[in-house]
Amino acid sequence: MRNYSCLLLILCLGIVSCKEENISKSTEDLEESLTKYVNTFTGTDGPGNTYPGAVVPFGMVQLSPDNGLPGWDRIAGYFYPDSTIAGFSHTHLSGTGAGDMYDLLVMPLNSKFTESLTPEGAYRPYSKFSHDQEEASPGYYSVDLLSSGIKAELTTTQRVGFHQYTFPKDKKSQIVLDLGYSLNWDKPMETKITIEDTQTISGYRKSKGWAADQRVYFVMTFSKPFDSAQLFNNSEEIIEQTVEGKFTKIIANYQTEENEKIRVKVALSSASIEGARQSLKAEIPHWNFNQTVKEADSIWETYLSKIKIEGTQAQKELFYTNLYHVFLTPSLHSDIDGAYKGADGNTHMAEGYNKYDTFSLWDTFRATHPLYTILAPKETEDMIKSFLSHYDETGLLPVWSMAGNETNMMIGYHAVPVIVDAYFKGIPLDAKKALEACVASATEKGRQIDIYMELGYVPTSEEGESWSVSKTLEYAYNDWCIAQLAKDLGDIEIQNIFSKRAENWKNLYDSESTFFRPKNAKGVFESPFSAKAYTSEFCESNAWQYFWFVPHDIEGLIQTLGKDQFTTKLDSMFTYYPTPEDKLPIFSTGMIGQYAHGNEPSHHVAYLFNNIGQPWKTQEMVRKIINTQYSTEPNGYCGNEDCGQMSAWLVFSSMGMYPVNPANGVYSLTSPYVLNATIQLENGKYFKVTTENQSDENHYIQGILLNGKPYNALTITHKQILEGGELHFILGDTPNKVFLEDN
Repeated sequence: MRNYSCLLLILCLGIVSCKEENISKSTEDLEESLTKYVNTFTGTDGPGNTYPGAVVPFGMVQLSPDNGLPGWDRIAGYFYPDSTIAGFSHTHLSGTGAGDMYDLLVMPLNSKFTESLTPEGAYRPYSKFSHDQEEASPGYYSVDLLSSGIKAELTTTQRVGFHQYTFPKDKKSQIVLDLGYSLNWDKPMETKITIEDTQTISGYRKSKGWAADQRVYFVMTFSKPFDSAQLFNNSEEIIEQTVEGKFTKIIANYQTEENEKIRVKVALSSASIEGARQSLKAEIPHWNFNQTVKEADSIWETYLSKIKIEGTQAQKELFYTNLYHVFLTPSLHSDIDGAYKGADGNTHMAEGYNKYDTFSLWDTFRATHPLYTILAPKETEDMIKSFLSHYDETGLLPVWSMAGNETNMMIGYHAVPVIVDAYFKGIPLDAKKALEACVASATEKGRQIDIYMELGYVPTSEEGESWSVSKTLEYAYNDWCIAQLAKDLGDIEIQNIFSKRAENWKNLYDSESTFFRPKNAKGVFESPFSAKAYTSEFCESNAWQYFWFVPHDIEGLIQTLGKDQFTTKLDSMFTYYPTPEDKLPIFSTGMIGQYAHGNEPSHHVAYLFNNIGQPWKTQEMVRKIINTQYSTEPNGYCGNEDCGQMSAWLVFSSMGMYPVNPANGVYSLTSPYVLNATIQLENGKYFKVTTENQSDENHYIQGILLNGKPYNALTITHKQILEGGELHFILGDTPNKVFLEDN
């Protein structure tokens, strides 16, 4: 009996021990680092146009290496196939086609440097590097500069870039700040450097490029006093303590011992030098580089943890790399005290909110901003306030704003759907002012809006890119959004005006060709017409790709064409491939038939099979797009990543949902790509997406359960998600064409 008791005790202890071990493993799984799954080099090759450097979510500073060479492939400053580094600049655009920013280039040098890039006759040394001696993770970047033996490491806070350079022994070690450095569209207009003491310099760089009036004020401090410093203007050395001009730079001279570390902090502001100084003191008051790296990693961990997924290693890497890119923009634009350079050129104060800029709205209104309403509602609130401050400064909402400028790039007034979506999702905003701003942007006399209001469509133009068809369709959608806001606010007059305008898409429908077709000011369709041709009447697309852009009235579009013909055309969209003779423009990438995943107008189209009762085709096509158009390789994006839009599509679709109409709070459903996903909501609740029988082959929905009950729908609302709960997908390897009826 005693032996049995001992045996029982040992067995119980073993069970307890196993349970403790399992609990420990479970805890480890829950606390698993998500930043390790992010590949910041994804998109740095091919058309992605991303950068690999250090940044925190929505940060003002994007501290990243520049190859120093111009061109489309180097729009973000860095191109993976290159082997040169000219320095590390503090501002970059993520995934765009715009060659701007690259402010405040810093480069460590020593006596070993011999090679130079020579723009406009200026000496600009560069180093060779190898990807074998390069490393990056969210908030951190490092590389060995092979031409000098210097190791460069970068990290950042919201407004401060932090450099750490490990030097070899050398009597001629240097750290250079080059304000004359420019790349692609960017040109310095006025720069200034002041030596305050042997550890501190300050100044500004005012430049012109895609954004016409960019201002970056800075304070730069060194952990070690420099032995001497040289100021230059147009390569001519200046004796004074201050230098002003277009092409200025400073060289800080050191004698270094083997493996000596010199650290540099660079704080930015769009408003003033004192604003930068304030950020420097507040955000990095110490010289502990590793601490700042850990803090940046922790911030990223918090943001990435907003969605925790289960799946394969490859799925986690793909998902979190894309979620990382979602949070790179918009960029913080205001100082700690709220000061920022406004779109009117004056200094303003953001009272009680963070002012953001870098709004690529033609891209991001589609899925990125709807994703923010789930994952970053507080930031969304500040983004809307940023829109309205832009309205205060210019009389209009932003179109494509950057660095306190309106670039007016692309088409539409797509701040409108972002505002309306946020309003109906309960994000706090000044609704009356928002409606006023929306109407102002929809009634301005520029960008052919006045002609659109007169004719009910934008007519063709013989001058340059008219984009008439695309403008008509996008204006009509934006008008629908305004009508919904006006209706909810009880403004019947505005509601009626914009409800009528929302039907303007019908004015360009041609029943003969069954496409939206360019029409001149006399109301005559233009001839000849080819739906697959890329012409100046379609914005970065053709008639095939823009046919589907009536997100506010898909049912009306189906009725206009007829369901059978609509179905045939939708099938053809993915099977009618370009011929070798077809000339495809640079933005037509990721082609599946006429579908171009590399550009935004196509992004919702695969989900339209749900609207015609053929959801298995949505499930097939979404999975095909994920498998063929995304990877974590350097060329992992099939087109410009576009400030988070390409990534937001992947994040949403991996969880089995997508906002076909980005402003109605409804998500169209498909089969999830990941095993399970848990969204941590700001209200403290959790919304889970779970699957049964998940595999590459089993991507067809057999049934759906919501909170354990059969769910007879192919959509889910934002409100349902915020309530928390579980959306469970039962999957199989063959289409179940009657599962909705079964449920």
